[in-house]
Amino acid sequence: MSFSGHSAGSPNEKTSAILGDKDKKKQHDATDTIGDPGAHVLDVNELGAQGQGLQTAHDGKTVLIPQPSSDPNDPLNWSALKKHVTLSVLTVVAFMADFGSSIGIVTLLPQAVQWGKPQNTIQHNLVGNLFCLAAGGLFTVLLSAYFGRLPILFFFTSMSVGTSAWCAAATSFNSYLAARILNGFFSVVAQAGGLMFVQDVFFFHEHPRKINIWSGGIIASPYLGPLVTAFIINKESWPNAYWVNTGFSALCWLLIVGLMDETIYNRNLAPDQHPMPKSRLLRLIGVEQWQGRHLRQTFLQALMRPVIAVSKLPVLLCTVYYFLNFAWIIGVNATVSIWLTTIYKFTPYNLGFFYFAPILGAIIGAVVGHWLHDFIGSYYVRRHSGHIEPEARLIIIWLASPIMAVSILVLGFALQHTYHYIVIAVFMAGQVMGIMIATVGLNAYLLDAFPEGSGEVGAWIVVGRTMGGFMATYVEINWVNTSGPIDTFGAQTGITAAAGFIILALGVFGKRLRKAQGRMNFAMESGY
Repeated sequence: MSFSGHSAGSPNEKTSAILGDKDKKKQHDATDTIGDPGAHVLDVNELGAQGQGLQTAHDGKTVLIPQPSSDPNDPLNWSALKKHVTLSVLTVVAFMADFGSSIGIVTLLPQAVQWGKPQNTIQHNLVGNLFCLAAGGLFTVLLSAYFGRLPILFFFTSMSVGTSAWCAAATSFNSYLAARILNGFFSVVAQAGGLMFVQDVFFFHEHPRKINIWSGGIIASPYLGPLVTAFIINKESWPNAYWVNTGFSALCWLLIVGLMDETIYNRNLAPDQHPMPKSRLLRLIGVEQWQGRHLRQTFLQALMRPVIAVSKLPVLLCTVYYFLNFAWIIGVNATVSIWLTTIYKFTPYNLGFFYFAPILGAIIGAVVGHWLHDFIGSYYVRRHSGHIEPEARLIIIWLASPIMAVSILVLGFALQHTYHYIVIAVFMAGQVMGIMIATVGLNAYLLDAFPEGSGEVGAWIVVGRTMGGFMATYVEINWVNTSGPIDTFGAQTGITAAAGFIILALGVFGKRLRKAQGRMNFAMESGY
């Protein structure tokens, strides 16, 4: 059974009858048969009479979940080209959040000289930026639930362009600090809201591969930022790095204006109850969404969505797991860059080339995950009578966690004993490969378990990610200087290994937790 992507416009799907309420009930009845609202039968042959009339993917047997409506404006009915253009733009915009944030890791050296302040003081800009990435993520999803996905993406990206230019033009540290904090808040929009778009536009069986594409840019971006910046400041002044970031952000803005459309779609309404789209420009600035806001939820209901989401134990536990793992991604990044420049005498030019190693790790993780996530899912379906449960998405993390733990441990020995920098490069790439695989598995699990809260679960993962970086930025350098790399990275290896037991617990008890706590039961659900 293949889990590869298929769009609603395929021949098999177009020749199938469009489903009405009675046919949609068949899909829910199939779920009831399994006894788990988060599980789905993907093989139509396993449904027998219940599967008659259900639309399937190209292979003729993978059930489309959710079943597309008869409304041509339903994003599930968009062409394959429009869907993948949407995903591509989203990936590029999501890339910019950590790309811009990580520029400050390298520019603090010349900034400390220019403004006559200690490097630890200059580093406060990075701390503020990371904190606001988390806050901005939560505001992204609650505002998107009320005002619509597209206008929030447009306005937040507009502010991201402006604040990036402010970073480049700042003439004092306080001005620069304010710009960096605001830039973090607004630039996170596609990173925090990415799962909303994936959920809105693609079918259930397509999610892992689409999340893998979107996550690839996110994981590579904290390394591409320092890589580009290191090359720039080797010859130019530090503001030029932020002017480059401003140019990239402006390109993202143009892509949104030219190519993106609204994806929010209330599946609780009949097709004839949805407002008729009039103008993409009006949707871009939120006019049409505002006129139809009474069909969604009140602002207070939208405000409570992130709170309701994190009250579900699987969401909270996944956030904690990501916090405990991504902290050391940032920690290793900060430690290695300092060690290479002080102990190994790397110039900014040398450091720029070194950052190709973790980028290669992210690429390998994405390429391996492209097939491995689907392979594990297909194997699970074959072993479980054609159906899949959300916990199947966690199996791959049992591979990713040991890779991260071993990589951190070896890096500690390599830095302590000054092994060849190639050893550092290889195991830094290994750690990044592990977090890339784990990121996709974690997001796919939460999206399968709580499709109605696609934006909220994604935002909480961003909170875990950025708060881990926030914490590591404060403790890492002093910890390494005080205890040495072996003891510091050894402790971090233990934390990474212990965090793996969270995934083990979710694999064993996750289904019972989900059934005990139930769905998120929002006023408006875009799930199935």
